[in-house]
Amino acid sequence: MLVLTFSTGIVDAVGYLGLDRVFTANMTGNVVILGMALTGAEDLPVLGPVLALAGFLLGALVVGRVLRRAATGWTTATTVVLAVVGLALGALAAVTAGLDGVPVEQGSTPPAAALVVTTVLGLVMGAQAAAARRLAVKDVTTVVVTSTLTGLAADSRLAGGTGEGWRRRLGAVVLIGAGAAVGAALLRWEIGAGLALAGLITLVVALLGHWRGR
Repeated sequence: MLVLTFSTGIVDAVGYLGLDRVFTANMTGNVVILGMALTGAEDLPVLGPVLALAGFLLGALVVGRVLRRAATGWTTATTVVLAVVGLALGALAAVTAGLDGVPVEQGSTPPAAALVVTTVLGLVMGAQAAAARRLAVKDVTTVVVTSTLTGLAADSRLAGGTGEGWRRRLGAVVLIGAGAAVGAALLRWEIGAGLALAGLITLVVALLGHWRGR
C-alpha cells in the first residue's frame, strides 16, 4: 500500500500539471477547486474536476460491489482489480503519448482526448482506493494523506500519545510527495512516462500481493 501511495503521487502530478490542474486521485483537491471556480475565481477548471470526480465515484462503486463478498485480506479479486488498474494506466500512457499539446497553461481548454484521459484516470484511482479500503491497512489509503498527517501529529509523543505507527504514517506522506516529484520530473520528458511507471508499479504490487496472499 505504501508503494501504491508513491504511484498515486505520480498520477496526481500528471493530472494536475499535464491535464489542466485536475487531481485524479485526491478528490479533496477537486472539490476545493470546483468550489473556488463556481464562485467566480478566474482560470480554474470546472469540467475536468467534475469528470474526475464522476470517474472516481464510479470506479469505487464498481470495485466496492465486486469486493463486497470477497474474503478479508488479499484475495484473487484484489489481484485482479489492481492488475486492471495497472494495465489501464499503461494503456493511458500509450494514449497520452500520442497527444500533442495537452494543456499545461492556466486558462487553457483541454481537448476531448485529455478529458477522456482525466475521466478514466479518475475511474482507475477510485478502483484502487476501494481496493485499498477493503484491505484496511491503517493510515494508508493510497490516495490521501490528510488523515495520516492528523494521526501522525495527534498520536505523537509530543501530543501525549505513544507514537505508534509513526514510521508507516511518515512513510505514506513522504512517498506520495516523492511520487509527485517523480511525476513532475517525468512530465518534462513525456506526459505518458509517469503513467507508464505508475502502471508498472501497480502491476508489480498486484503480483507480489497475490504471491504473499497465497
